Amino acid sequence: MATVSDDNERIKQVESDGRRLRENDREAINDDWPITERSPTVEGTCFAVDQEQETCRKSDSEELEYDEVDDLATAFNKHLSLEDHEDCTDEKRHKWKKEQEELRNLLQQKDSDDVKTWASDFSKLRYVAGVDISFEKENPKHACATLAVLSFPDLKVLVDCSEIVEMTEPYIAGFLAFREVQHLFERLKDLEHHYPHLKPQVILVDGNGILHPNGFGLACHLGVLSNIPCIGVAKKLYLVDGLQNDSAHKDKIHSALKMKGDYFELIGNSGRVLATAVRTSDDATNPVYVSIGHKISLETATRLTIACSKKRVPEPVRMADLLSRRHLREEKKSRWRQKY
Repeated sequence: MATVSDDNERIKQVESDGRRLRENDREAINDDWPITERSPTVEGTCFAVDQEQETCRKSDSEELEYDEVDDLATAFNKHLSLEDHEDCTDEKRHKWKKEQEELRNLLQQKDSDDVKTWASDFSKLRYVAGVDISFEKENPKHACATLAVLSFPDLKVLVDCSEIVEMTEPYIAGFLAFREVQHLFERLKDLEHHYPHLKPQVILVDGNGILHPNGFGLACHLGVLSNIPCIGVAKKLYLVDGLQNDSAHKDKIHSALKMKGDYFELIGNSGRVLATAVRTSDDATNPVYVSIGHKISLETATRLTIACSKKRVPEPVRMADLLSRRHLREEKKSRWRQKY
């Protein structure tokens, strides 16, 4: 469901108990963007995002907790793969590999004509988006898929498209997109239905693009399906094509990434440039790993990731992550209230 969190002065902060917008809050929002309350167990939740008072106060030490979230997600994926081992058949792997190869043939690794209109100085870039899926710790099949659309260059959340979803596909290494991409693609269709005038010109994906064992990660998959330029932004280095997170790599991070905007290329044993290691904040020493998703060059993807960053994780992805986790918490509270 699409929700709007524009004009923060006009929308009161949502209280910590997670209650929904009060009637006078909704009346303060422009009638062109109505907010409708719906059951969180069916079609999502409606919340205003007070960025200044809540989400943008996370310290760099708190940002490092994203790595812990990645570890949990990995553990959940492995757990699911064991639970659903009967679905992890050679037939499914073969089917997915064939589909992945077919989609990879449609991949564009240069700036598209649309991207060229704003890539030089970003002056014509208006809307950027981030996508993320958060999982419930107690039930890893229960998740929230979120698409957050932000204005550029001020990076304020305009639309929050979130849905509580059930993960039905198993995790198979190298094919994570087949488990997650449909939920994210549905959020884009939701956005197109509710707010077509706010279609993002580019999407930052919490995951990898061509930095992937098969050269076709989640950012590539979503980009090809949606035909929207996508960028892969990963918080951990995917060890493919000979890349190693060893002492030499860590020494290069220390020596080459001195301040926000510094980056260096990651070149695999194949000789291909697979990604860049980017310092996105003066306060965050750990880089993010930027790779081509679709219809955008690595140079443009790297510059835009830096331009979208206030902290280590670029704002579009950071907002999508925070919103999805908030919706999961509130949906869990709602279930608890209904039960007791």
